[in-house]
Amino acid sequence: MAVPSADLTKEMALCLRFLLLLLMAANGLCQEEVCSKSVINSCDDCIRSGPYCAWCQQLNFTKPGEQEAVRCDTQAKLTKRGCKREEIISPMNDQRVVKNDPLSTSFNKLSRVEPVQLSPQRIRLNLRPGLPTTFPLSFKRVNGYPVDLYYLMDLSYSMKDDLEFVKNLGQDLFAALNEITEFAQIGFGAFVDKTVLPYTNTNKEKLLKPCDEDDQQCQAAFGYRHVLSLTSREEEFKNKVKEQFISGNLDSPEGSLDAMMQAAVCGDKIGWRNSSTRLIVLTTDAGFHMAGDGKLAGILEPNDERCHMESNLYTKSSDMDYPSVGQLAVQLEKNNIQPIFAVTENVSMVFKQLSQMIPKSEVGVLSSDSKNVVELIKNAYNRLSSKVTITHDNLPDNVRVVYTPKCDNPIREGDSRGVCDNVQVGKEISFDVTVTADSCMKDKSFTIRPLGIKDTLTVTLSTNCECSCKDPDSISHPHCNNKGQVSCGICSCSEGFIGQFCECSIGDKDERTLRASCQRDNGTECEGQGECVCGRCECHNTESGSSYHGKFCECDDEHCEVFGNQLCGGNGNCKCGKCECFKGYEGSACQCKVSEEGCRTLNDSVCFNRGVCKCNRCECKAGYQQPRCQNCIGCADPCLTKLNCIECLGFESGPLKKNCSVVCSGSIYHEMVDQFSIEQKKCNQKDSEGCWIKFNLEQLVGEDNYRAQVLKKRECPEPPSVLAIIGGSIASVALIGILLLMLIKLLLYMKDLKEFRKFENEKKKAKWAKADNPLFNKATTTVENPLFSGE
Repeated sequence: MAVPSADLTKEMALCLRFLLLLLMAANGLCQEEVCSKSVINSCDDCIRSGPYCAWCQQLNFTKPGEQEAVRCDTQAKLTKRGCKREEIISPMNDQRVVKNDPLSTSFNKLSRVEPVQLSPQRIRLNLRPGLPTTFPLSFKRVNGYPVDLYYLMDLSYSMKDDLEFVKNLGQDLFAALNEITEFAQIGFGAFVDKTVLPYTNTNKEKLLKPCDEDDQQCQAAFGYRHVLSLTSREEEFKNKVKEQFISGNLDSPEGSLDAMMQAAVCGDKIGWRNSSTRLIVLTTDAGFHMAGDGKLAGILEPNDERCHMESNLYTKSSDMDYPSVGQLAVQLEKNNIQPIFAVTENVSMVFKQLSQMIPKSEVGVLSSDSKNVVELIKNAYNRLSSKVTITHDNLPDNVRVVYTPKCDNPIREGDSRGVCDNVQVGKEISFDVTVTADSCMKDKSFTIRPLGIKDTLTVTLSTNCECSCKDPDSISHPHCNNKGQVSCGICSCSEGFIGQFCECSIGDKDERTLRASCQRDNGTECEGQGECVCGRCECHNTESGSSYHGKFCECDDEHCEVFGNQLCGGNGNCKCGKCECFKGYEGSACQCKVSEEGCRTLNDSVCFNRGVCKCNRCECKAGYQQPRCQNCIGCADPCLTKLNCIECLGFESGPLKKNCSVVCSGSIYHEMVDQFSIEQKKCNQKDSEGCWIKFNLEQLVGEDNYRAQVLKKRECPEPPSVLAIIGGSIASVALIGILLLMLIKLLLYMKDLKEFRKFENEKKKAKWAKADNPLFNKATTTVENPLFSGE
């Protein structure tokens, strides 16, 4: 089989695309315009209700009984109803190009006029709410457009070999840029990380020399340093880069986002030109810190996205957290800067994910010594410059913008962006821009621009939300009984008159009182289905031609339940929203034949008289269960509710003894038995005298209707013995008294024992004196009695 040539394949693709567009256009033409009417009281309400709604201002367009809201419909339906085309009000979209300078072909450095790459530059739209309008937008990249390249390098210790190569990179880098444009500038900046723990060793000696001791050429730790502003002098770039030395830090991720943020927002220090393609080339072999990582060092202040550079150093590095990816993406886009991430293989996936979150960015893989960086930058620039992305800023609320690329290689990235790829320099491409305003607004503006390009289109947007009717100048028009003027075909009555044609004079009453009499429960006047004329509702006709009716026009005979795709099932008439069924039919939609066959019980009752039979099915009273309302799950226990009646009927006692026949005779039929023959509901309850009554219940037809069988003999407990109670009480008192006396005696004994033991202990502790009593000492002198003397 022959293989089609590339040209033939391309032609076939173009043909298929053309056919698809034709089908889409045909589908749009075949779609019926619909006017979704809500509450319409004026021409302005009609215009705001939908993009396809039109208003007929023709006098006498409404028929008797019709509301003025019928003036609001699509143009086709109004014309069909007899409205002249010149009497139809339907504002259309309007667009006016305010500024449309032609696209430039090349960049002229000597010319004071900025090159134009986007056309038009200003446009004013006046739109109908909900009705889209489309205008073309053209873009052509200028040949030789200036390029500003800021080389931002990681100077941590692991990049030592790469720095040596970059010092000799100037000539090759300028040569590569000169192939693109004659007006190229290059700048240089360096970064490491925040000079606080845990990112950098804060020892004084290590801060001054964070590299190994063997490395003599090592600069002090720093966060971000701006080395060289953008310049076209190759020698200056080479000399400044040669002055740079490696530095160091502790952890692997670096402060690259800090450096990029400052390079983006410090435009006057970096030297970005107004008319140039702005590039930041970031070279690193490590990942990056981002917002939140600063908490590890106790840095809680979020990044403020402002320039904090003094003496070419980022002064807030140790005081402010890293920026988030979102913050960085916003500032890069705001300042039309396109980043190129030249990174080593080990972190390429990380930066590819980062690139997906930053519009107009590219990622290239560095070799181990960065020797391929020039080729990498050229390839990344070509990819960035050949891809044109159109987007918008400051879009007002309730405004939608859709871009349709008109180029050879369109890319689908959602309706909010238009993308063309592989666009050659000097080739003009276009986009169809479709704008829709969904609400009323006046003089709102937004901008449309290509990402990475300074050129913008300013769109000023207003809406048509008011009717411009050609009304008669007379303030007393005959159409309004000379009591008012015509406004867009309807009467605006003079003071003291009301009504559709100002036919009612309110006299001594105020208009508010008259209108209140046309409102049901302080609701809508005549339910929105009639006109209040002199305090009475004059009802409108329905869409089918019949009339609303009722005091407040609250009724119509067209909105009842439908069954079998027929109103009231075809078996009744609709009266004020409810079906009145023909004889032999019933149901809310007259959908059933009258029959009780499915509701009959074994005793030939209908639903046991505990419900009604509708549509041959029981609708039970509260608590009773279908299908035939025999059992009640939620009802009270009849053993309890019928106990008093059983006691008074069977034993002539209890609280209902005096009026037993009056209270109980109609709800319960009892018989006294020796043995039960009913087994439906067994009860065993204690009566008012403390006796146990056994009885069985059977529920008869109806709600409160029972048959009861009651055992003749109650089970009553024997009365207590009085003598035993008195004797027991006396014995108990005596026993308690004896126990109390014994307890008291025991306590006294324990107290005495305690005192005696205390005395004994004190006696043992006493120390008596061992001196002799002089009264009882032996005599020291011997006296002889003379009577017994031996002489």
